[in-house]
Amino acid sequence: MKKLDLYIYRQFFPVLVMTFFICMLIFEMQFLWKHVADLVGKGLSVGILAEFLVYSSATVVQMSLPLAILLASLMTFGNLGENFELTAMKSAGISLFRIMLPVIVFISMVCVGAFFFSNNILPKAQTKLWTLVFSLRQKSPELEIPAGEFYDGIQGYNIYVESKENGWLKNIMIYDFSKGFDNATVTVADSGKIAFTGDKKYLLLTLLRGESFENAKQQRMSYAPNSTLYWRQNFKNKDILLDFNSDFKRFDESVMHGQYVSKNATELLHTIDSINILINQQMPLLANNMITYNYLGRERLQGFQPDDSKGDSKMKFDSIFTRMNMPDKQRVVSETMNIARQKKESNSVNAATFGDTISKLRQHQIELYRKFTLSFACLIFFFIGAPLGAIIRKGGLGMPIVTSVLMFIFYYIIDNTGFKMAREGLWEAWRGMLLSSAVLLPIGIFLTSKAAADATLFRTESYLLMWEKIKTFFRKR
Repeated sequence: MKKLDLYIYRQFFPVLVMTFFICMLIFEMQFLWKHVADLVGKGLSVGILAEFLVYSSATVVQMSLPLAILLASLMTFGNLGENFELTAMKSAGISLFRIMLPVIVFISMVCVGAFFFSNNILPKAQTKLWTLVFSLRQKSPELEIPAGEFYDGIQGYNIYVESKENGWLKNIMIYDFSKGFDNATVTVADSGKIAFTGDKKYLLLTLLRGESFENAKQQRMSYAPNSTLYWRQNFKNKDILLDFNSDFKRFDESVMHGQYVSKNATELLHTIDSINILINQQMPLLANNMITYNYLGRERLQGFQPDDSKGDSKMKFDSIFTRMNMPDKQRVVSETMNIARQKKESNSVNAATFGDTISKLRQHQIELYRKFTLSFACLIFFFIGAPLGAIIRKGGLGMPIVTSVLMFIFYYIIDNTGFKMAREGLWEAWRGMLLSSAVLLPIGIFLTSKAAADATLFRTESYLLMWEKIKTFFRKR
């Protein structure tokens, strides 16, 4: 390795590591914000939270790595240009491509590693992450009944507590809707305490000095069938046992079996082939079924051969309908509309079933192409960031961050547009997923060619000089 290559590595690699972890932190915070309701207030252990952070960190690599490469290459070559090191290298007869060569080799290896990460590690991480997320969503929230407002954290119950004093709940009101709204039970008490049973599966609510009201609608007296009865009970001490399992129950990872996010490229290709075979088998059957049975009145004409001697081929159904009396017309219209509704519902069910299969095929195709677009985006962003930094010649964190964020937003909008087009079936999956690469690749080639030719693309002086020439030309005119 030459000293020049080693020097470029020393300039680029620390910046890449720094920007990668910064981008990881930003996207991780965004992911946590989306799932904050699944984590907060459930009394989760530190181990569960750490497991969630590790798995979610693996999922944000797809967005963090391309942005980090763009920012690092822009900062590195911007610093070299600002310190006139690029100028010194070029004056020694070293071309810009030769200066970028060691980083190009390194980024190429990163692209290969990114593909293997997306293909082998990411599916396992996503399987574990979403299994954990589904498990967290089913966990009961940590019991904390607030004072002065209704608490609905216990399914089927609404509990109101006016105040709390030394562990006692004061002026309690409990609405029990576990048997349905029409059979609700209302309990009020002066004070009470709440505690878990030994197995942590039930809540024991001890109430003092109160009364309860229960709807006895199902037990109406025979002599008053239209009346509504209520049971009223006064008590000095009453215990209520509520079902409230606070333990964390982890789902089995088999719940993610068959989902596209849990498959590598080989499994995705196998599933895509299986779905295509299924579609090719179902499509002719559904089409033939619709044509044969689900066109209004078509099934009654099966096997009907018109007799031209009797004029059957020229028979007009409108003339038959006009000769009917009004009750017969109404009956025919009613039966026809009922048959039409049945045919429509049958076609809707078939279309929904077939549409789910098509949607599943698109999801697998999108996930397959996504594994390749991540690696390719890393390479494209380097060929945008490195020449852009050489042209702008601004290092530090100011201009590179602004430029990188704007470029990444542009990439994200295009990529998301292509993804939605592919997901909705407006475009083929490969066309939608490669849209961002097709747009950004010419930009990278253009910027690289301009940087290699020392073009003054973003220098204010060149545009001011051009403006002065334009004004001079119009003055002479």
